Amino acid sequence: MSTSEAQTPTSIFSPSTILQDLISGLVVFLVALPLCLGIALASGADLFSGLLAGIVGGLVVAAISGSHTSVSGPAAGLTAIVAAQIATLGSFEAFLLAVLIAGVIQIIFGIARGGALSAFFPSSVIKGLLVAIGVILILKQIPHIFGHDTDPEGEMSFIQPDQENTFSELLTIFAGEIHIGAMVIGFLSIAILLLWERIPTLKKSLVPAPLIVVVVGVLLNLGFTNMGQDWLVSGSHLVQIPIAQSFSEFFGFLRLPDFSRTFDPAIYIAAVTIAVVASLETLLNLEAVDKLDKAKRNSPPSRELIAQGCGNMVCGLIGGLPVTSVVVRGSVNVASGSKTKMSAIFHGGLLLVSVAFLPTLMNKIPLSALAAILLVTGFKLASPTIFKQMWKEGRYQFTPFIITVIAIVVTDLLIGILIGLAISVLFILNSNLRRPIRRIVETQVDGDVTHIELSNQVSFLNRAALDRVLNESQPGGKLVIDASGSDYIDPDVLSLIRDFKQNVAPARNISVNLKGFRQKYQLSDAKQFADFTSRELQEKVTSDQVIKILHDGNQRFTSGTRLNRDLGQQVNATAAGQNPLAAILSCIDSRVPTELVFDLGVGDIFSVRVAGNIVGTKSLGSLEYAVGVAGVKLVAVLGHTRCGAVTSSVNLIAANKGAESATGAHLQSIVD
Repeated sequence: MSTSEAQTPTSIFSPSTILQDLISGLVVFLVALPLCLGIALASGADLFSGLLAGIVGGLVVAAISGSHTSVSGPAAGLTAIVAAQIATLGSFEAFLLAVLIAGVIQIIFGIARGGALSAFFPSSVIKGLLVAIGVILILKQIPHIFGHDTDPEGEMSFIQPDQENTFSELLTIFAGEIHIGAMVIGFLSIAILLLWERIPTLKKSLVPAPLIVVVVGVLLNLGFTNMGQDWLVSGSHLVQIPIAQSFSEFFGFLRLPDFSRTFDPAIYIAAVTIAVVASLETLLNLEAVDKLDKAKRNSPPSRELIAQGCGNMVCGLIGGLPVTSVVVRGSVNVASGSKTKMSAIFHGGLLLVSVAFLPTLMNKIPLSALAAILLVTGFKLASPTIFKQMWKEGRYQFTPFIITVIAIVVTDLLIGILIGLAISVLFILNSNLRRPIRRIVETQVDGDVTHIELSNQVSFLNRAALDRVLNESQPGGKLVIDASGSDYIDPDVLSLIRDFKQNVAPARNISVNLKGFRQKYQLSDAKQFADFTSRELQEKVTSDQVIKILHDGNQRFTSGTRLNRDLGQQVNATAAGQNPLAAILSCIDSRVPTELVFDLGVGDIFSVRVAGNIVGTKSLGSLEYAVGVAGVKLVAVLGHTRCGAVTSSVNLIAANKGAESATGAHLQSIVD
């Protein structure tokens, strides 16, 4: 796939991507199934409400969303809020009305471009979120691997419903609460997943490892049938989808909101709470999953809020839990190789089919097999490499990152994120000087070059502006990021620049030059394209193009936005030869320096300067050399007002004096 194809979203029905999307959707479905059930159980709601939320997240939210990576469904970060609001409002039907209104609020927020807030989320918090989810997945799935299922899948809080916490729960495993059959299936599943990644033939095959894990788990459990209760996996150790005996009973699972409470203020308080928290989680998770996307696509956050709002309206109308973008499912989706949002839509369709037609079959899947998939996903998210990378970026980046990780693990998703954001704000306030980023577009022979000049003090508050400018860069474009005038650059901005240069720019076929970055920033000056005129460019250029280059440069000069050029580097680059675009005849007047007037660099023009701007044999010879030998495409004459040489000549003539009497023997020829 070319870099331009990687950036341009493919049709969800493209023959080149649909097979991989269907495979990814199947893997996400296997992960989402127990999570939907577990989150519903942890929220104190009907199991079916969690499944409905997963179906809506796939069929409604994904269809409207502009993201090709995000997968939505019931969120672990909302479990405490859902449980509290159901209790406060007194009934699940009243809670559904609050969810419906929350969806309307999210749609309004999205239309008002509220998604722009995502640009202000520090990357240290985003990375901390990803790693924390990975750590939690590892810690929470270990009990399920051993067949210890007292807490539901999808329960992410530190303090658990069984009054244990994430760490003490691990100790209970060794108190004899181990199911041998579930443990065998769990460890075998982990082995299959790890081997699948390490054997190239299997890794490249179209058969996803998680599907093999589920099939092997089901078949192995069938083999345990006659081996006693210590081996047979049953009851709470299996997926438990509510089974409807008929279509009428199936539709009986649907619940309608209690519209009689429409004017109850408590409903609107709950709706605002759900909308705010769900929107915050969605924006953070969307940003996190985008960082995992190999194609480095940017999901439109405001459109995502509208999609989530539509999803929550539907959930409120039919009896589902509120939905958000979910980083666990999104990361599984990306890791499975999804190409478009068809994978998320397909996962929703599979959830619907499994609930409506295949609940008995789905209920044969051991939870330990699914826990193995999540545990391996956790190891990928919480890779030691990320810790090393964040450590190398310095304490201003590592401290918010590690505090976010710890806070999420020992509290819950929402509280941990808020703590991480608060710590990041404290670091941001440490760099309180705010100046806008200077952006200048320079016309060159082979295409425009965008110059981004960083200010003296670059705080995190500049991140949104820089992120916007970088993302506006067109595929195949050229970019110069100049830190020559910067005394301080926030680590988060450095991380953004580093990520853009190393990952985003290559994916979009954008050439990036870096200059002026201090050694401590670990962003050494780099040049991916020449910033002076080469012989190849000189041969391609036309005289009209040169006129435009001079015109644009003069506009920058008059507006006070001249480019910051590394003239020393240009001197070295052109030492072996020069290929100017034009020859310019101008006056020696000190107020009309040609390179400055046209905002050009070393090696761009021949400058012929004579007092009074006149042409003699020597200057004509110089111009003839420029055209005939050096190959310039334009000869220009630069005039100016209040010329000192002309004024002096006029004064001498008016006084009936010759130039020799005032200056010497050679000026008279110019006066004549």
